[in-house]
Amino acid sequence: MGCVFSLPEDRRDAAERATAARETSFIEKMKKTGKNIIVFYGSQTGTAEEFANRLSKDAQRYGMKGMAADPEEYDMGELSQLSQIKNSLAIFCMATYGEGDPTDNAQDFYDWLQENDDEDLSGLNYTVFALGNKTYEHYNAMGKYVDKRLEELGAKRIFDLGLGDDDANLEEDFVSWREQFWPAVCEHFGVEALGDESSIRQYELKEHTDINMNKVYTGEIGRLKSFEVQKPPFDSKNPFLAPVTVNRRLNKADDRHLMHLELDITGSKIRYESGDHVAVFPTNDSALVNKLGQILGVDLDVVISLNNLDEESNKKHPFPCPTTYRTALTHYLDITHPPRTNVLYELAQYASDPKDQENMRKMASSSPEGKALYQSWVLDASRNILAILEDMPSLRPPIDHLCELMPRLQARYYSIASSSKVHPNSIHICAVVVEYKTKTGRINKGVATNWLKNKLVTDNGHKSTVPMYIRKSQFRLPFKATNPVIMIGPGTGIAPFMGFVQERGWLKQQGKEVGETVLFFGCRNKNVDYLYQEELEEAEKDSVLTQLHVAFSRDQEHKVYVQHLLKKNKENIWKLIHNENAHIYVCGDAKNMAKDVQTAFYDIAEELGGMTRTQATDYVKKLMTKGRYSQDVWS
Repeated sequence: MGCVFSLPEDRRDAAERATAARETSFIEKMKKTGKNIIVFYGSQTGTAEEFANRLSKDAQRYGMKGMAADPEEYDMGELSQLSQIKNSLAIFCMATYGEGDPTDNAQDFYDWLQENDDEDLSGLNYTVFALGNKTYEHYNAMGKYVDKRLEELGAKRIFDLGLGDDDANLEEDFVSWREQFWPAVCEHFGVEALGDESSIRQYELKEHTDINMNKVYTGEIGRLKSFEVQKPPFDSKNPFLAPVTVNRRLNKADDRHLMHLELDITGSKIRYESGDHVAVFPTNDSALVNKLGQILGVDLDVVISLNNLDEESNKKHPFPCPTTYRTALTHYLDITHPPRTNVLYELAQYASDPKDQENMRKMASSSPEGKALYQSWVLDASRNILAILEDMPSLRPPIDHLCELMPRLQARYYSIASSSKVHPNSIHICAVVVEYKTKTGRINKGVATNWLKNKLVTDNGHKSTVPMYIRKSQFRLPFKATNPVIMIGPGTGIAPFMGFVQERGWLKQQGKEVGETVLFFGCRNKNVDYLYQEELEEAEKDSVLTQLHVAFSRDQEHKVYVQHLLKKNKENIWKLIHNENAHIYVCGDAKNMAKDVQTAFYDIAEELGGMTRTQATDYVKKLMTKGRYSQDVWS
């Protein structure tokens, strides 16, 4: 009899359940590995996860033991049992995503917090560091909620909520908070705040001299060979390689490059709705990768693994291993963003010039001159790791330590510019290529947009493909087609509205009664960057767009923007909103445009609704909570 059947059915289930439960139990894991601090992260773009790793590493410096944890992988109902572990503490690094939402990996934890009113967390010591951006309406909503909710359930906050603002300097906010946090923890637990300042390696290098190349990762995100043998369902751990069928420039003579791409999803079983986002996994510029190899004097094609020194960790490697340095620097590591201060701190030991060492450590400290130096020399000068190595000739770190410290290269999100009713097998992207000159005279290029720009339909007879998946959004057309819609999307903010316009046109063709469809678009010059002009004018001619208002900011003496056109059409806009239940959609730049548009709506409500400023503000905020004012904005 095969061993598979050696246990009766119910006992085998129990055994399997026990194994599964053990794997989702952070309490078991902490007891087994002697950890007393657990750092949970809610992360969408990797920063909160990075901060969590830094904090769990810090614990070691203070004679404690920490682990970083993804709440999606564990049973968060165990928080009430953390008090079983002596001197235990739960830290939460929580980012806010979208319109005040939790990140994808913290959604279940958020639901659990909301649903369990009778949970008793009285033995739990906790603190929260929140990651957000002041540009957005719901600044740090997720971090604030977790902080407040844990207290409501009886947990003990042992250090104040930290608020990180990515619009200013998130890194500085984190460093300043952390600097005060650890002494408070040491005091709380009555431990000596010695703080060992040496560098602690998390991974050890293994070079593979004799390895079957079929076992080596070549850029796959999840499963080995997943780009060769594609299996649905496709998601962030298993992207689909979509062939590029169209890649055209949208604007005429101009220093910018605006582009329209179409990705073919035939046979992938991928479904999407207008308003969703497509996530793509870009690769770094090979010229940048080669220069890094040259400056560090390394053969980039050596096959290596970086293995976690903590064998119990869920995270065995910092990126898929075994792989080559070239693959890691091309597919897996972010080498273009200015490095965070912990990277400078850990690499300082490799600078042969004591002055360089001192400056690198200073930039990572919380002293005012250190912060100022980091701000000016790294951030304001937009120095990436290559620029730092070029401008600091004495700094030549081992490449494996550099690879350990670099953050993971993240997927990039674009608002889908098509409707699945009209294009069920195709996803359209509209984007502007990012390229700018830095203060040091270097040309910095946006990773994803330059990579997309070079995705020609056929490249040497091969089809170009883009690894992608869909991220659902709340940005949705009204359920009732008769509801009017008011869309405001200047520049590439037009993207989701191309999908909306296609969909409203399709509904009309189906013989449905469709409400007013109003679009406000804006660009610099009518003859240069009026995106999708033909399609939009066609839609207006067919009465799919009942009104098309376009602001050309530079075609006259004074600048004209979308918010000016809104106010010019205030009577009609107010009628649609106040009497006809219109839905408002804003897409594009969060920092200025979205704020100015919101202010224009305050002005209209105040003037035509006969309200005070406070009433007008409340009126617009209420539209937001009711889901009648949606934003898809970025900064």
